[in-house]
Amino acid sequence: MTGTSKTPDADLLARRDLAFGKGAKLFYDTPLHLVRGAGAHVFAADGRRYVDMYNNVPCVGHAHPRIVEAMARQQAALNTHSRYLSEPAIALAERLTGLQRVTQSAIFSCSGTEAIEIAIRIARIATGAGGIVCTDHTYHGNNMLVGALTNLPAGDTRHPDVRSIPFPETLRPLAPGLTGEALADAYIARLIAAIDELKASGAGFAALILCPILANEGLPDIPQGFMAKAAAAVRAAGGLIIADEVQAGYGRTGQWWGYDAVGLVPDIVVTGKPMGAGLPLAATTAKRDLVEAFRGETRYFNTFAASPLQGAVGLAVIEVLESEGLIERARVLGAELKAALRQRLGHWPGLADVRGLGLFLAAEFVDSDGAPDTAQAFELVCALRDKGFLTSIDGAFNNCVKMRPPLALQRADALAFLDAFDRAVAERHA
Repeated sequence: MTGTSKTPDADLLARRDLAFGKGAKLFYDTPLHLVRGAGAHVFAADGRRYVDMYNNVPCVGHAHPRIVEAMARQQAALNTHSRYLSEPAIALAERLTGLQRVTQSAIFSCSGTEAIEIAIRIARIATGAGGIVCTDHTYHGNNMLVGALTNLPAGDTRHPDVRSIPFPETLRPLAPGLTGEALADAYIARLIAAIDELKASGAGFAALILCPILANEGLPDIPQGFMAKAAAAVRAAGGLIIADEVQAGYGRTGQWWGYDAVGLVPDIVVTGKPMGAGLPLAATTAKRDLVEAFRGETRYFNTFAASPLQGAVGLAVIEVLESEGLIERARVLGAELKAALRQRLGHWPGLADVRGLGLFLAAEFVDSDGAPDTAQAFELVCALRDKGFLTSIDGAFNNCVKMRPPLALQRADALAFLDAFDRAVAERHA
């Protein structure tokens, strides 16, 4: 026999292509086969340990024993659908809305996509209008309705009831020289124009939806005053504000909610990924009248949502976040990590900006002409993986190295990550 025999991972990849169909996305130039996790660490099939600097689903840490115990205990006792009374599910709704302060009632589901669709339907029922405004490089989910919002160019009218606006940022302003309040006003003018266009088309205007920290847009620095001005413009037009907290929430920014970090007061809040620490759990929350109008109109039911299991695990996640001080850790350690990365500005070739809040950061790279350097960002992500640190690329141009670790990340691992990043950059430019 000639040639090189296949590795176990190559065999697994071939099986995956057959089982899932080719095209199912994988990270990195060489796929990674993970088999176990603990805290902010994950372990590959070959036994190698990696520091997880990416995954926010296990926000309290991989395989947290209190989450595992809560999941096993409730599953061993009872789990069924929501058409029976369930103390854990009710208690979770009470805790969640209490933490948010701006909401009163919750509708549980199993994914962020489902929760965003519910939020849009709530807004449409409440306003009697269909039009939705989003930003032009956003991602809120992937079904037919919610997927229409993904990376929709400003001015694109292929979806008659959706309009996008340029996401607000200071690095690449709408017009050269615009800064401060003038820059915020320029973005607000685009928002008002999109609202007016929807009204003129007959779709009307139901809601503005955004991630408060603009996560998928690359965590841009938002012009001062934009959020308050946007809220005022939306409400003056009769619309609602939907805050997508799937990535921004649950302490990620060093505060419970991203909307607090940017000074936004939403009408509808969507949470997801970190809520269940791996158990499918999402929620759409709002004032009681909005939720009850939705329930009266739709009679919404989800077989696996608002279950005793979701309630027990969701409560355990909140308890761990609070008892272990993980939100404070995100604030303090995130600020230290960001400051250290910003010290590399002017020293790392191509590093144009370091942005973010808490333990959610982005390092943006450009080429010698100042154009987005997607290739360098991806090469650095792969080099970091080889050095034992898992990250990804993100941003409007996929030229940002995205850092979003479990909130259980230890300071020693953060410092080791900085050293690995230094070495990765130096090796690329050697």
